[in-house]
Amino acid sequence: MSDLSYLQAVTIGALQGVTELFPVSSLGHSVLVPAFIGGSWQHLVTENATSNSEGSPYLAFIVALHVATAGALLVFYRKDWARIIGAFLTTLRTRAITNSSERLAWLIVVATIPVGITGLVLEHTFRTLFAKPLAAAIFLAINGLILLLGERLRRNSEARRTADAPVPATVGGPGAALASDIQDGSRTERNLATLSFREAGVIGLFQTLALLAGISRSGITMVGGLLRGLDHEDAAKFSFLLATPVILAAGVLKLPTLAGSSASGIHGQVIAGFIVAAIAAYIAVRFLSRYFTTRTLTPFAIYCLVVGAAGIVNFA
Repeated sequence: MSDLSYLQAVTIGALQGVTELFPVSSLGHSVLVPAFIGGSWQHLVTENATSNSEGSPYLAFIVALHVATAGALLVFYRKDWARIIGAFLTTLRTRAITNSSERLAWLIVVATIPVGITGLVLEHTFRTLFAKPLAAAIFLAINGLILLLGERLRRNSEARRTADAPVPATVGGPGAALASDIQDGSRTERNLATLSFREAGVIGLFQTLALLAGISRSGITMVGGLLRGLDHEDAAKFSFLLATPVILAAGVLKLPTLAGSSASGIHGQVIAGFIVAAIAAYIAVRFLSRYFTTRTLTPFAIYCLVVGAAGIVNFA
């Protein structure tokens, strides 16, 4: 198969747009879904995992989808990015960090360094070695375990903070309201701006695991944020902000492949997939930004375990 069909382009575009932001691994799904379908779809996986895959039409197509996803994130968080970029430029001029926006800008810079270096050095190696159906299924199941472990550790940490809070001596007494406030404060997670640069670097290290097909970029960075005391909403926001420059850079660096011979016969499919991926990603981030105000990673963990197990049974 030398070309990519429009059906494949639209299907994988929608898949990329959703799974890049849902904590279920877009790379894992881009390997597993074609492998599950089989036939001409299976060829997409095999050509992407070979040593000469840099010239494959499927890889050129995936590059375009990454740019579309990053574009959707930029549009959704456009006000945040305008503030962050402005704050970053201010720090370059003043050589000082004086407010939360400036601090957030540098937290993103610090957290991006580990995955940027690792991606440049090892991305092709990881893709050719591990972007295979069985490996992707195993890592997807591991991703589910990581999400469950992150939630469990977060609950344990919250329980310890609650247990350490002062307990009122008398019910309904004059100190009861104050004690209640103290207990509520003990359960309040940290604000995003209170992360240290070292903690941001650790979360950035977590993100390097997303180079493995099946490990979710958003999921692993959210777990990193939760383990540092962020609530689900802030952990998700930091994850999406952190993913934007990484996804965009990965796409832009490989954009020349779209102008090469590998993409000469699929320009229409690339455009169709790009549009679908951008729309799907925007809907996904809008949904998740609301979802994580009150809910957890547990449903996504269960999904990863079920699909990962099915993949292991099918491809082993």
